Amino acid sequence: MGMIFDPKLIWFLIGLALVLSEFIVPGIILVFFGMGAWTAAVTTWLGLTTGWTGQLLVFGITSVVYLILLRRWFQARLTGFEGGRQDPHDNIDEFDGQIVTVTEDIAANTLTGKVEFKGAVWTARAETAVPAGRRVRIRAVESTVLFVEPV
Repeated sequence: MGMIFDPKLIWFLIGLALVLSEFIVPGIILVFFGMGAWTAAVTTWLGLTTGWTGQLLVFGITSVVYLILLRRWFQARLTGFEGGRQDPHDNIDEFDGQIVTVTEDIAANTLTGKVEFKGAVWTARAETAVPAGRRVRIRAVESTVLFVEPV
């Protein structure tokens, strides 16, 4: 029964729970508190901290130190690439002059219409009204709006 309340084991399990929680909670923060809990477990195992007060101090201080010193490094290496998403400004020439289909009526000089381009639906604007189903040519791109003209 004594092993269940062993401080080393408790700190290790707290650290494990915090590190695993990082997979559920975004932000790359809980992992550093998990590392702090593991540091408290190691210092307790080495006999450097015997009471809960010392263990809590080690946990709190090392967690904050790890967070401050390592968070940017972790974020730079663990931030994933979001595949399939492209900034329209990366390759603006790819849009210019392309013929696309209107999927939702475009009212003149408003942002009410939609067109489909490369499998994605874009907000479209035209100087004249264009009904759904018609083909239009892309004249320009501004942010996420395609400026089009009837073909």
